[in-house]
Amino acid sequence: MKLLPEEKDGLPRAIGRRTFIIGVGTAAIAATWIYMHKDPPVHAAAEIPLLPKTVKIVNFTDAGQRKDTVTVSTIVKTEDEWRKQLSRDSFEVTRHAETERPYTDEDPNHGAKGVFRCICCDTALFNANTKFESGTGWPSFWQPIASENVLETNDFSYGMTRTAVACRLCDAHLGHVFDDGPQPTGLRYCMNSVSLRFAKAT
Repeated sequence: MKLLPEEKDGLPRAIGRRTFIIGVGTAAIAATWIYMHKDPPVHAAAEIPLLPKTVKIVNFTDAGQRKDTVTVSTIVKTEDEWRKQLSRDSFEVTRHAETERPYTDEDPNHGAKGVFRCICCDTALFNANTKFESGTGWPSFWQPIASENVLETNDFSYGMTRTAVACRLCDAHLGHVFDDGPQPTGLRYCMNSVSLRFAKAT
């Protein structure tokens, strides 16, 4: 076989093999270093609260009448248990802090009186008489039915600083609260409809 001019003394070929072996070794070391030092994954909510063993919750009738305040154990279930209990959309929103598309169900109660309860644990969250038309495509309220029943935490996802709202009893993600609502509070609790179950007053 006729050698190319640069291969006659055999040196370039040997150097080529040596360079290849060194390059592969260097790449492997670099890949290992990157893997060992990479940043941890960023979750949807930067603050993930550690649920206490018990919480105080205010009970309400479906007509919105305040009853007793009780101390109960927080509800903790596995992913599979929640998945069996909830619809796919409710599971993704409440357990993984996803957001439903706007106008999925902006007016779940259709103007009826009653109470909006957590889809996961049935805790009373909002009275229908505090619901207002926000024009956002999501059910909006100017205050929760009781501050004891909701949990508000900082959410730094998507390069923004927001206040996430969850059910205090089971930590179901409900939505976010903003300061552009109507009086008397000036707040807008922007909720996902699939996080809520409307209980009509009887």
